Amino acid sequence: MRNRISARELFDQLHERLALRWLTSGQRGGERTLERGEQLTRRPSLAGYLNVIHPNKVQIIGAAELAWLDTLDARQRWETLEKIMGFDPMALVISQNQGCPQDLRSIAEETNTALWVSGRRGYELLNLLQYHMALALAPRISLHGVFMEIFSIGVLVTGESGVGKSELALELISRGHRLVADDAPEFTQIAPDVLDGTCPDMLQDMLEVRGLGVMNIRQMFGDTAVKRNKYLRLIVQLVKAVDNSGDAMARLTGESPSPARVLDLEVPVFQLPVAAGRNLAVLTEAAVRLHMLRVKGMDPAAAFLARHSSLLSLSQES
Repeated sequence: MRNRISARELFDQLHERLALRWLTSGQRGGERTLERGEQLTRRPSLAGYLNVIHPNKVQIIGAAELAWLDTLDARQRWETLEKIMGFDPMALVISQNQGCPQDLRSIAEETNTALWVSGRRGYELLNLLQYHMALALAPRISLHGVFMEIFSIGVLVTGESGVGKSELALELISRGHRLVADDAPEFTQIAPDVLDGTCPDMLQDMLEVRGLGVMNIRQMFGDTAVKRNKYLRLIVQLVKAVDNSGDAMARLTGESPSPARVLDLEVPVFQLPVAAGRNLAVLTEAAVRLHMLRVKGMDPAAAFLARHSSLLSLSQES
């Protein structure tokens, strides 16, 4: 996945919301980019107020910063501006539609640096730029499967090709659950413990089922049958059924392998064996309900084993 953003992309995405105007002629500096690997090696934040010690990639210049520049004599002022540009900022933003000093405009054009002015206050620019840039550069990955919302939980249905993921998704949709993405959902780690799943634009609202082809779920089932994004909380893995009748513990606790690691997070996994006569939609709903119980600290299998141990102890005492 592409984890970079250019100054022109940032401007195009935010110029209406932040009331941005490009000051340098010919929109110079628009090709400058910031990649995710670069932010990890830098001490400062992605965006912040003018800082010549630990510079930000997008430097916000407010009234206090302009007033500080005005306190410098001509030589110090030019040396300071050269130092700022020497750090190769992606862009400079002047807040509150303040007038841009001519020397700042000149050095921005000489160094091919994007220079913008905004009608927003400095703290508004800081909050929105930080959030937008952090989201654009957040770690992300594309996984194979069908991502759905089931009982308000984000569930990724995975399995080998042809195992029946799309057929299961179609039945779940007919039972009132919602589709987020088919085939290649994209997951972005937007917080230390949050994976946000979305659908690529190309696949939006689409579900492919063998024998039926590609279907538009929104057109067939209505707007309530699809959802734009959802946090990933559970993975349901469809596997070919095998005979585990000799494994009594597996029958008690279910087919629950170790959690799957997605980026920096571990996601619980349920394995559902696929065999003739098994209602996978009902089993998937039951898996989601069981996961919700476990999140609340209730484990039916553990409670049953504890009850069994208690009864054994009583029988031995008697």
